[in-house]
Amino acid sequence: MTNELTVNDLHLDYGSGASANPILKGVSMHLQKGEVVALLGPSGSGKTTLLRAVAGLESPKAGTINIGDRNVFDGAKNFEMPAEQRNLGLVFQSYALWPHKTVFDNVAYGLKLRKMGAAEIKDKVNDVLKNLGLGHLGERFPHQLSGGQQQRVAIARALVYNPPVILLDEPLSNLDAKLREEARAFLRELIVRLGLSALMVTHDQAEAMAISDRILLLNNGKIEQQGTPQSMYETPDTLFTAEFMGSNNKLPARVVQRDGQQVQLDVNGTRLQATARGAAAEGSTIIRVEEVKISTTQVDNAIELPLLTCMYLGDRFECLFKSDSGDINLRAYSRYRLEPGSRYWLQLPVEKLWVF
Repeated sequence: MTNELTVNDLHLDYGSGASANPILKGVSMHLQKGEVVALLGPSGSGKTTLLRAVAGLESPKAGTINIGDRNVFDGAKNFEMPAEQRNLGLVFQSYALWPHKTVFDNVAYGLKLRKMGAAEIKDKVNDVLKNLGLGHLGERFPHQLSGGQQQRVAIARALVYNPPVILLDEPLSNLDAKLREEARAFLRELIVRLGLSALMVTHDQAEAMAISDRILLLNNGKIEQQGTPQSMYETPDTLFTAEFMGSNNKLPARVVQRDGQQVQLDVNGTRLQATARGAAAEGSTIIRVEEVKISTTQVDNAIELPLLTCMYLGDRFECLFKSDSGDINLRAYSRYRLEPGSRYWLQLPVEKLWVF
């Protein structure tokens, strides 16, 4: 597989001298042809800065950036190719559409700047609009479109000159929750159908898992972990990854004994078996909410707690259990509403109860 994008040991600071604030601290990554990589992480982790550096909108301090076999940034040689020569498709969070131009003219704008002939522009624009289900909207203005349609116009504008890589900065964040799910499915389908190579910034782990082939999780300017969505979710290497990638319960547990990956815990006098993840296993103990099993009778590797309340989520109930002393809170899913005040056994499967 050929790499469409290669970033090597990239460093970027804001400010200079003693007051310099390092944002990227040696980030290396690649993007293969036809692959979608999501840059995921909390605010301030460096994901948008990395995307903007690739686009040529931020100036790194050191490292290299290659698009295909073209070098676009080399810190050692003090070389930086201007953004407009990098030939990348950009989709911004705000869509950045011209309000006074029609859909057709918004999409055609970049081609006109490239001095392309009118007939070729018409063919290319009509072709990309048709591909994105916008063929009938070419003469409308942005204010006459829904949020989802505006987002597609922004994508059409990025795709119209067939760039090797498309860069997406929080592409779904302006949409409401319902439309966001539909747009997520549309974007994934479009990427697969057109064989796009895309680098996407998001802070939403569900979005990253749904759309991408690979996730790069950034934490404080460095890559914390990278891998397929499934490996990141099911086999996190660090507590940060585990907490960021899912909905978890944290248990106040004390490590009693450790033998390789097998850990024995004490949780308020209850002995539980758990699995060590990562090298240290200092005692931060978590379990995904969906892995907790609720039982009315005593079962193995379980803790007994009273039910505080249940919240209806449509396809299931989310149940909140709290110990009498108040220092253990556990959430679990149930298909049925349970009786508040009653006590239940909450089974915590050994291989899903993680100690970091």
